[in-house]
Amino acid sequence: MKYVNLGCSGLKVSRIALGMMTFGTPEWRPWVLDEDSARPIVQRAVELGVNLFDTADMYSAGVSEQVTGRLLREFARRDEIVIATKVFHPVDIAFKGGNAAGPKPTVRPNTSGLSRKRIFAAVDASLQRLGVDTIDLYQIHRFDYATPIEETMEALHEIVRAGKVRYLGASSMWAWQFAKMQSVAQRHGWTRFVSMQNHYNLAYREEEREMIPLCRDQGVGLLPWSPLARGFLAGNRARDVSADKTGGATLRAQTDDFAQKYYYQEADHTVAAELGKLAQQRSVSNATLAYAWLLHQPGVSAPIVGASKTWQIEQAVQALDVSLSPQEMTALAAPYQPHPVLGHQ
Repeated sequence: MKYVNLGCSGLKVSRIALGMMTFGTPEWRPWVLDEDSARPIVQRAVELGVNLFDTADMYSAGVSEQVTGRLLREFARRDEIVIATKVFHPVDIAFKGGNAAGPKPTVRPNTSGLSRKRIFAAVDASLQRLGVDTIDLYQIHRFDYATPIEETMEALHEIVRAGKVRYLGASSMWAWQFAKMQSVAQRHGWTRFVSMQNHYNLAYREEEREMIPLCRDQGVGLLPWSPLARGFLAGNRARDVSADKTGGATLRAQTDDFAQKYYYQEADHTVAAELGKLAQQRSVSNATLAYAWLLHQPGVSAPIVGASKTWQIEQAVQALDVSLSPQEMTALAAPYQPHPVLGHQ
């Protein structure tokens, strides 16, 4: 394993992070694994040197945080690992996400967003579920249009000063929103964000326009989510999956409405085909090569890897040994076509 500082901070993180959304309860989403099924995957990740584990309070309505805490106590040394979680969405088993299909559950007052009340309550609840005294990286899951930025940034700073949180991070939003939040924190002497977890992979590169250049300029570490485009880049998706939802090889591929909204354009399949062609030439998996492409991008600290099998985290770690030439990087990027902005609207 290789380790880097997260952005301009002194926090050392592995270049591969394990995303914990996959673990919790299938009552939330059918492809989620329970604790017993998650155990060998987390154990293997720790054995391979992964030290960054990313969850969120909304995942499985808090069960993901509980599983994360228990398994890391079982397999890892607390002083070596980095536990990351997020706040914004309601912690409700009926809430699948803002883009989920079907009717949306009623969101009760003060149970979502980034108000002072919500942040103070949410961080204590996450600490209890995780079973830790401090959260290493506390991330805002989205931008809150309903709360003044000053209120959010001051509340986040106060939980850092209270010792409940060590570092702050953010997730998908417009670049101007992130810049404004950072500016407010700097102006008041409050804690700034050290990381940005954004939607970034070979099949979706709109973040290269503004957010990624901003983060590189400001020394903010990038933690790309969905590095395999929710499995699309793994090479097992048929072109007709959006029509009949049977073109994927996994339960998640067949039931993941997000993936079917985000990807499966004709150009996306061309990107996946080019990836598969080069992967075959290099004798590595499509997934390994897709991770390697991300790891070659300046400013990327660690892609957030979702794994439901131990070999999937092994494929991700193998990407650390893959060196890509400028010509190969160009060939992988060439088929890309612009997309509508996805992931934070």
